[in-house]
Amino acid sequence: MTAFEIVGADRPSRWLVTCDHASNRVPPEVAGGDLGLPAAEMGRHIAYDVGAAGLARALADRLDGPCVLSTFSRLVIDPNRGEKDPTLVMRLYDGTIIPANRHVDAAEVERRLETLHRPYHAALARLAARRADTVIVAIHSFTPQLLGRPPRPWHVGILHSPLNDRFSRALIERLQGEPDLCVGDNQPYLGHLPGDSIDRHALQRDRLNTLIELRHDLIREEGQQTAWAERLAPILEEVLAALPD
Repeated sequence: MTAFEIVGADRPSRWLVTCDHASNRVPPEVAGGDLGLPAAEMGRHIAYDVGAAGLARALADRLDGPCVLSTFSRLVIDPNRGEKDPTLVMRLYDGTIIPANRHVDAAEVERRLETLHRPYHAALARLAARRADTVIVAIHSFTPQLLGRPPRPWHVGILHSPLNDRFSRALIERLQGEPDLCVGDNQPYLGHLPGDSIDRHALQRDRLNTLIELRHDLIREEGQQTAWAERLAPILEEVLAALPD
């Protein structure tokens, strides 16, 4: 299998939409295609970002830009982590042990890097380099509540790094003007990690960027994904147009 899917590679706009956690698929060459988890667990947020792939495709279509999506589960290897990150291959996630990862060795991690993680990032890098003024919009989703934790009130969260946050801060301000939204500023997580996708492809190259987290109960269905894409696309265009040069 290929490590990525590209939609609209020839679209002309400066937008590039990414979806690091688009799929819960386990490639057959990894533990025979089965990490040892039941289907119900592989359908949870621990395996992928629920609803994010459909939203990313719909948003890219409305922004007339390309979209790149991973085709493997984050539990196989997480494309939104640097190669040296200790959470690159998770053994325990939100209370669930991942049996096929419990005793994974360095050679197997390297094989997953070479066949999945690196090809995905190479594809992302090629698309980001197609224009000098690329704006990267990373689409993720988050669960309404982690085990043993309080419910998360945010509808949408915008993650950003102080290294290059002018687009994200303007987007937060714009979204906070929407009376029906609870908007998280670096919520439900803090900013970015060294070596993650935004760091590699945006921050290190001084590209405008933002990471949008949608609560996944709001984008689980195709109609919800379309509605959010239709709502977000003009807001993103408006914020970009208003940024000073």
